[in-house]
Amino acid sequence: MPISVQDTLPDAIFYLKDEEGLHEMSLSSWAKGRKVVLIAVPGAFTPTCSARHLPSFLDHFDALKAKGVDAIGCLSVNDAHVMKAWGDASSAGGKIDMLADPEAKVAEALGIAVVKTPVLGNTRAGRMALIAEDGVVTHMFMEEPGAYEVSSAEHVLKHL
Repeated sequence: MPISVQDTLPDAIFYLKDEEGLHEMSLSSWAKGRKVVLIAVPGAFTPTCSARHLPSFLDHFDALKAKGVDAIGCLSVNDAHVMKAWGDASSAGGKIDMLADPEAKVAEALGIAVVKTPVLGNTRAGRMALIAEDGVVTHMFMEEPGAYEVSSAEHVLKHL
């Protein structure tokens, strides 16, 4: 069952790679004391994720910030090197935190893991977006399999 409104973000560990190196951090510590938007995607460099989902948050970055969002994270079951490369290729670096979840531990802790997707071949995160304040979920938008509607930046903005 996916994480719900009023739940606390889990202590599950993700990885973030930047110019200074590889960093390990818990989701709860990433969100602590801030208003955050977290999106999860099935895979870096995949069609909908690269053409629509991540770009919607880049296109609306300033509007999200104007609504009080302190940080935006993009979670995917990929390694930190792939997530950094995707962030660089999409110009998300420096704006959106590219959160690597190589063993799907965060996806599992959030209750959004999709086991053995036919196209991607292993456990992945289901597509979603959530808003959290100081680590507590205030809004949760889980997509139906194959859909891209409620997890868009446009939809999230309506709820900030």
